Amino acid sequence: MAVLDKEIIRRQLLEKRSAMRGPDVDSMSRSIVDTVMSLEQWGRAQEVLLYWPIRNEVDVRPLLEDAWGGGKKLFMPCCRKNEPGQMDFGVVRAEADLASGSFGIKEPCRSRCEFPDAVSPDLIVVPGVGFDRKGYRIGFGGGYYDRFLARPQKDGFLSVGVCYDFQLVEGFSIEPWDKNVQLLCTDKEMIWQK
Repeated sequence: MAVLDKEIIRRQLLEKRSAMRGPDVDSMSRSIVDTVMSLEQWGRAQEVLLYWPIRNEVDVRPLLEDAWGGGKKLFMPCCRKNEPGQMDFGVVRAEADLASGSFGIKEPCRSRCEFPDAVSPDLIVVPGVGFDRKGYRIGFGGGYYDRFLARPQKDGFLSVGVCYDFQLVEGFSIEPWDKNVQLLCTDKEMIWQK
């Protein structure tokens, strides 16, 4: 099988995602969010890492609300200025703790949020431009999540990739530093890694 160019795949998937209509984003995202909420690991997780969606990414904001309402400790990523590929993780207690940051993404406000030195959540929800069925992702090319997933994690840790069904692609190259997620949730299926 020919290896597909990640840049071409990224561009095609971003074009398709940006063309999505609001009602489709809402209904497909809700299906994915409901699947994540139904996980036993979500129910028992005390610390979770989530992201703020942009440009028609899977809208996980109901998971943020569920985490806050359920007393979970919620971490969100914050890109380091002038350090490409590096993120810190702030404890976010409400949407008011967020501010516009790198790439126009809402992230934890450094003056309002605690940023622990060590972050090891029970469950992390990972966005992606595309994923293959083995849980490897195409992101924006900065390696932010690969670096986090490469860190030692606590026993029972679960990484969950979320994407729309059309974002499942096969045949792109996997680099030695790429880290796959353990579970992939789309609007149509759940794909567990062995």
